[in-house]
Amino acid sequence: MGFANVYLNELDQFVKHELKAQYYLRYVDDFVILHASTKELKCYKEKIEHFLEEKLELSLHPDKSKIIPINKGVEFLGMRIFPHHKLLKKKNLRKFERKLKNYFLSYNQRETDYDRIYDFLEGWYAYAKHANTYMLRRRITEEFEIDFKREISTKEINRKLKETRRHQKKRKK
Repeated sequence: MGFANVYLNELDQFVKHELKAQYYLRYVDDFVILHASTKELKCYKEKIEHFLEEKLELSLHPDKSKIIPINKGVEFLGMRIFPHHKLLKKKNLRKFERKLKNYFLSYNQRETDYDRIYDFLEGWYAYAKHANTYMLRRRITEEFEIDFKREISTKEINRKLKETRRHQKKRKK
């Protein structure tokens, strides 16, 4: 991941400063440029292809380099991005639900502990909150709290301890 970010920094600079693309997103080796004009996007694509070949000796993936009308949504990082909202792809949601179910099963069989499930859920929430998932995350949290009402993670304990120490320091002052 680090190598791609350093190596493709030149592409970032080119797209931002030479092409002056206003809506450019890149994560590792995936990138998206949003623009209302298909003609402008085609021009960007040609210039980027030339830049990558000449400067970085790279090429765009022929099957993944597409110009798509924004109203159909653009797939990026496991989401479908629209002008005013983002949705998780159903495939990613099913994968999450399957993993969570497997964690529940392994927890009930005492093969994994609560901290591991908590970490998994916390990581998924950090990803999912970038899409329109408030109600979904709320429902999952409510179910999770019912299923694990007697559990507390090491992270939760450490946060409470840190908070308590902070309050104690304030009182001493």
